[in-house]
Amino acid sequence: MSDSPAAPAAAPVLDFWTDLQCPDCHLALDDLRALRARYGDRLELRLRHFPLEKHRHAFAAAQAAEEALEQGQCWPYVEALLGRIEELNRAGESFLVELARELGLDAEEFDTALIDGRHILIVDADQAEGKAIGVTGTPTYVIGGERLDGGKSQEGLRARIEEIADRLLADQQQD
Repeated sequence: MSDSPAAPAAAPVLDFWTDLQCPDCHLALDDLRALRARYGDRLELRLRHFPLEKHRHAFAAAQAAEEALEQGQCWPYVEALLGRIEELNRAGESFLVELARELGLDAEEFDTALIDGRHILIVDADQAEGKAIGVTGTPTYVIGGERLDGGKSQEGLRARIEEIADRLLADQQQD
């Protein structure tokens, strides 16, 4: 028997299924920021990719987000990208590299990653998993086994996510 303290419980996970060219996902930014501000490290917010066919730069944007993750700047990149969807619509993939440059990331590495496709398998795997669990549009949130669809309406979603997160955190403290 060991005298070492029990490992802390893992933070509850909120999966944010997104298409990075989706106007509704742009609207979700305020909720994501508020959730991060409220919970900090107590809630793990995970970016999950679900690029929709109707957005022709979404698949490349998902790959770019993975490169930003690799360079340690996933959320700043995602937030900047979702905040500038119109520029992505106009300029396409060159905007993904330019945005990386603006944020001080290695833009050449972004360009290479988009050309060599090193992140395609991650995006494909997310998309397949999303389909398997019933994701049909974006944004979709999954927390505590519950799927919340923000593509139809985001009304009340943050409150519902907070309710579930609070319950999961309270359950952890009782264990």
